Amino acid sequence: MTGLDTSVLLRLLVGDPHDQAEKARSFLDRLFEEGERGWVSDLVVSETYFALQYHYKASKKEALEALRDLFAAGEIIGIGAAPEVLKIPNLHSANPGFVDRLIHADYSRSDGAMATFEKKAGRLPRVTVL
Repeated sequence: MTGLDTSVLLRLLVGDPHDQAEKARSFLDRLFEEGERGWVSDLVVSETYFALQYHYKASKKEALEALRDLFAAGEIIGIGAAPEVLKIPNLHSANPGFVDRLIHADYSRSDGAMATFEKKAGRLPRVTVL
């Protein structure tokens, strides 16, 4: 397993700086040729989501679509809940939002509940709004 960090994911998605994007693409292609995939944690997906918006001025919808397409291509595997959460329709305008849903999914995968002050998160199962 080779985990990719946020900087690699961003280069693959935005193609800038070009030389680093090419190195990232070549590395991923080499992994694929060897029968492997790049792995990505939910933390890296979250950081990438925010970086696309903050640094690259992508809308929430554009950032989520880029991440969804990245997983759909099959060269990168999410080791957390992100690939499933990204399938939620209209996620860009959903309340609770993407990262709150990732957090909830992580706790749910461990058969846990979640406590929050975010009222809209109370719509999710096993959530206590304080």
